[in-house]
Amino acid sequence: MDLTVWRTFVTVCRLGSLSAAAAELHHTQSAVSRQIAGLERQLGVPLMERHARGVRPTPAGEVFRRHALATLNEADRAVRAVRDARDGAVSRPLAVGATPSLAAGIVPEAIRALLERDRAVRWSLLPGLSPDLHQRVIGGDLDLAVVTDAPPGLPHDPRVERRFLGLDEMVVALPLGHPQAGRGPMHMRTLAEQTWVEDNDGSAALLRQHAARAGVSARIDLAAADLLGKLALVATGHAIALIPGVLTCALRTDVTTVSLLDPPTRGVYTITPRRDPHPTAALLLDRLATAFAPAGPTDS
Repeated sequence: MDLTVWRTFVTVCRLGSLSAAAAELHHTQSAVSRQIAGLERQLGVPLMERHARGVRPTPAGEVFRRHALATLNEADRAVRAVRDARDGAVSRPLAVGATPSLAAGIVPEAIRALLERDRAVRWSLLPGLSPDLHQRVIGGDLDLAVVTDAPPGLPHDPRVERRFLGLDEMVVALPLGHPQAGRGPMHMRTLAEQTWVEDNDGSAALLRQHAARAGVSARIDLAAADLLGKLALVATGHAIALIPGVLTCALRTDVTTVSLLDPPTRGVYTITPRRDPHPTAALLLDRLATAFAPAGPTDS
């Protein structure tokens, strides 16, 4: 099978649009349609279906997409390895993924410690949510990811090696002028009537679970597109927010935090592929473990 067609199919799935895929791949839409149709004839099963906003893979198409993505990533890695060997490079770049709060401080600091030992290491850092980072490790896009077991949790996947780093205690972010700013650990009931903002389902689930244990409910009246937007709404006094404890070292100056009694926690893990591990990944794992040691920052 032609991997060019596989790449076209994966791109259509990612973008959810034949026209958008055609623009990204510099093809005509009719050419993309012909490639998908030819692939369906070759496999003997429909791979795409239309819906109100574009196209999406059928159940069979989703199965093929996952395998095709892994194959394409492996092919790309093979090409990079050959080019590195040709150019005399020591190794391929270390591709690291991390959740936004971990990418804001803990993980870059561990990478800095790694570079102090070996300046020749080439690397990249991709922030993302845990489910997406897990898929990228499986697909070969990432050599290592630092993820959490916040809802929906982490799957038990034999294709990856998982290592526990520690627990992160969630805290509440407040604007500097908030009446509760500067006070000690408080009960959730004290904040129950506040307006809360959330940027993802996992954090919202932790907040709701903690509020339910306290016998109250949290008014999540605002939604943010990402962590930066969430903190911007806090800083400007529109809401308060539940945030990871590890983020406190990288907070903007117009936001402060207060701890909770019996706070919600999330486990933090590294995941690496069992096949073809990056030769530098083990060194970064050691640096991350040191960062999460009791004498270091709170685990996340």
